[in-house]
Amino acid sequence: MRRRQGWYKEAIFPRTAFVLMIAVVDDEESVRKAVVRLLHAAGHAARGFASGAEFLQSWQVDRPDCVLLDLQMPGLSGTDVQQALRRAGAHLPVVIITANDRPGAREECIREGAVAYLYKPLDEGILLNALKLAIGA
Repeated sequence: MRRRQGWYKEAIFPRTAFVLMIAVVDDEESVRKAVVRLLHAAGHAARGFASGAEFLQSWQVDRPDCVLLDLQMPGLSGTDVQQALRRAGAHLPVVIITANDRPGAREECIREGAVAYLYKPLDEGILLNALKLAIGA
């Protein structure tokens, strides 16, 4: 079976079967895997990335429709990734997720262009609605 850019198996899931292609960037493996499974179950293509650096190395090839981005990760933080995308001229909608909110973080992320700022544990319905809002669906 031929794989297309790591997102989905074309022979099983034609591109038209998915509403969104979403990058899930979270250093916490259990959260990353659970969100990818949720997105697949909701009919979307999703790929997990363990770090901001890993995502930034592949986003131009994979071309996701939206990025679900953990705020606090080792190495590059969510805001670091947002800034790198903006400097690269990317116009990817970003939804920030966090378990460790800090004063001013929400405002900073929204100022950097995040469409939504969600708290962990994630509510499935709120997450899916935020992603739809992010791409204007």
